[in-house]
Amino acid sequence: MFQYDKNIPDPAPGDFLLSEPFLNDPNFERTVILICEHNEEGTFGLILNKLSDLMLDDVLEEKITFPTYLNVGGPVEQNTLHFIHRLNDQIEGSIQLNDDLYWSGDFEQVKFLLNSNLVKEEDIQFYLGYSGWGVGQLRAELDKQSWFVRKGATAQEIFDMESDILWKSILKQMGGKYKVFSNYPVDPRLN
Repeated sequence: MFQYDKNIPDPAPGDFLLSEPFLNDPNFERTVILICEHNEEGTFGLILNKLSDLMLDDVLEEKITFPTYLNVGGPVEQNTLHFIHRLNDQIEGSIQLNDDLYWSGDFEQVKFLLNSNLVKEEDIQFYLGYSGWGVGQLRAELDKQSWFVRKGATAQEIFDMESDILWKSILKQMGGKYKVFSNYPVDPRLN
């Protein structure tokens, strides 16, 4: 039988949170979450590998000429829109998570850049809703070993890797038992 890590570290902004393969919550089955905020008030993250069937233009009142699908960021407040990007200082108010990875910023600037064709589709992603944990909640889930933490998400992994293979690919990169988990079937009865 596999030995789980007994002391999984708390994630920090810019880290990946990966659901363990046996997690029994359909909201988080085989998900990769980018941690955007983790502090004494709780944790905020965005699921990176759940595509919706809505386009950005479907959820905004004003016309946006940027043909991209939205992702489902999580089950919390799915009437809110969030974004991550690798546009450096082009968007005021952005929060740098890692070297070339940013979260949020001035949405009026974003709309202008999108409608002016000054942004490539592979440099920004939009999310409906988010994943959130109250004080101590994520720590309790980490202690139950429902999640794996991978330090240092990269913009290249997020923007250049196909989202449907992201969970499996990151686990493989982590090596050891995580590589074995990456190949575990969704339904072991079909094995």
